[in-house]
Amino acid sequence: MSEALVIIPTYNEKENIEKMVRKVFSLPEAFDLLIVDDGSPDGTAAIVKELQKEFEGKLHIEERTGKLGLGTAYIHGFKWGLNRQYQYLFEMDCDFSHNPDDLIRLYAAAKNGADVAIGSRYTKGGKVVNWPVGRILMSYFASVYVRMVLWMNVMDTTAGFKCYRREVLENIDLDGVKFIGYAFQIEMKYRAWRKKYKLVEVPITFIDRVLGASKMSTGIFKEAFWGVLQMRWMI
Repeated sequence: MSEALVIIPTYNEKENIEKMVRKVFSLPEAFDLLIVDDGSPDGTAAIVKELQKEFEGKLHIEERTGKLGLGTAYIHGFKWGLNRQYQYLFEMDCDFSHNPDDLIRLYAAAKNGADVAIGSRYTKGGKVVNWPVGRILMSYFASVYVRMVLWMNVMDTTAGFKCYRREVLENIDLDGVKFIGYAFQIEMKYRAWRKKYKLVEVPITFIDRVLGASKMSTGIFKEAFWGVLQMRWMI
């Protein structure tokens, strides 16, 4: 068993899941991997279960019924990992928009003093590839808006590629986390920042997915817009 657990929520990721699993386990650092699948009708879970025969003790799956939201998937994974004594817990997408090679850099940042290591598109050295200009601007100014409202000194406030030290998740009230969509990523950073944990941004190149369908929607952005205002006064 590794001390580091990578948590990947999935819904209809059959095109990506096997490649992602094999890539994570090919890295020079040892990671365990937990897939939290929300009842994918395309057979994603079945592919993971078949791969478990090859990666016994390292590859795990938790199956849930229906799409229950990104935030609840990660919280499920956090609790699973904390109960099994993992010291470093990662969030990562399955679609290769987050480069698995960057797990090494986030891991190193966490081992060298970061309480939360953030894979950042908008810090110096970070960038976005294959997004239309409109979406880049929307995402960038969403982070500007969050910083203005919450006064949080993080350039990529909506980033979803992160490593948490165990202590951070133990001291955040996971059952009290309010948001389950895009705003979940903001809320988790804000809760850690409010508790004076050290948030460090590691520059990454974010590449839009090639295979499978994006889960992004205007409803997700609306939740984030109004959610940030609620966070300012509720947390």
